[in-house]
Amino acid sequence: MAKKGNRVQVILECTEHKNSGVKGTSRYVSTKNKKNTPDRIEIKKYNPILKKYTIHKEIK
Repeated sequence: MAKKGNRVQVILECTEHKNSGVKGTSRYVSTKNKKNTPDRIEIKKYNPILKKYTIHKEIK
């Protein structure tokens, strides 16, 4: 039986990629504890299309 808890899966999408005009998207899937971080998270992750580290924000 699956555990019930506060951890949820979130999708992180690059903010700089949308504004650059380059095709494609950079997305990562991660988990967060909804009780400790109720607001949307921002993490610096690697964008392979732009070939640099950029800020990825939670979507949905």
